[in-house]
Amino acid sequence: MNIAHVLTSLEIGGGERLTLDLAGGQAAAGHQVSVVSLAPPPDGPLAQAFRERGVAVQRVAKRGGVDPTLPARLALLFRRQRVGVVHLHNRLPLIYGAPAGRLAGAVVVHTRHGPRPSGRAQQLLLRGAARLLHAYVAVSPELATLARDRGESAAETIFVIENGIDVDRFQATLERRRRARATLGVPDDAWVIGAVGRFAPEKDYPHLVRAAAPLLGDAARLVIVGDGAEMPAVKEAVTAAGVPRFVTLPGARHDVADLLPAFDLFVLSSWMEGMPLVVLEAMAAGLPVVATAVGGLPKLIADGETGYLVPARDEAALRARLQALRADPAGAAATAARAQARARQVHGRDRMVERYLDLYTRLGAVA
Repeated sequence: MNIAHVLTSLEIGGGERLTLDLAGGQAAAGHQVSVVSLAPPPDGPLAQAFRERGVAVQRVAKRGGVDPTLPARLALLFRRQRVGVVHLHNRLPLIYGAPAGRLAGAVVVHTRHGPRPSGRAQQLLLRGAARLLHAYVAVSPELATLARDRGESAAETIFVIENGIDVDRFQATLERRRRARATLGVPDDAWVIGAVGRFAPEKDYPHLVRAAAPLLGDAARLVIVGDGAEMPAVKEAVTAAGVPRFVTLPGARHDVADLLPAFDLFVLSSWMEGMPLVVLEAMAAGLPVVATAVGGLPKLIADGETGYLVPARDEAALRARLQALRADPAGAAATAARAQARARQVHGRDRMVERYLDLYTRLGAVA
């Protein structure tokens, strides 16, 4: 098959990293695969990673504001390259890419990676574009239900394909742990709470800072990897809690697999999520995971078996769970081992790649 994935940009994010694994897996399976960015130059940090996995990187830049020329320009690229499957990821690619894919005569698939809200005008555009889809894929049953309830796409076009990752990339070793801690400037003997993600309001990192702050000190650290509009609010929370010496904010990184071994546990503090890729990555890295019971997380994590769930925005509950894990390293390790086995058995990249390729074929894509 000739498959083109369309992304808003090649910046670092969960949807972008998921697309990297999916496109790379499809290329490894012998298909002709490209990724098309709608962002202006320069390339984002993931461009080279796509190329290294055999995925061609292309750009059809969106112009400022509403760009009525973009669907035609995308369609011209798809026709010229004889693309058979146009796979759109998140909002702007859906709005502009669905008509382009149809104009090019391709099978058009959209994956919704999360439940982020849209304004009324954008919702109307998204629903209109969704009418052109052959398939609307949600990464969790909860997202699929949300899409049906909101009428985001015709019910018969909605499918669920859960996220998968290249599990072997996240295998932790003592050497990887030592290097990661040296990179982050974290003491070798410290107990480290870690988080990774966009600094967006729904991630609720100030809440994580407040919950963890009483536990921090020379022997306990907090590391939050990522960047975004909420960075000032996170820094303000760190200062207000009086823990700047014990909190590391390294900014956006594209080497998450190399940094996860620095952590002793992983925390996701969001009040809104879909099926977060980074939780699967933490499970694959052999970390005990504490996450809020939102979105697809209660399905992904069996509380007390493959991780721990706490209510969103409940500072006391989150702090208590962190304290309990620190006090019971053997129990934390056993939970992490079960989670790692679950990630390998159920959420491997190959299974996800196979399910998408099977969907394309059922929709009429030609190999």
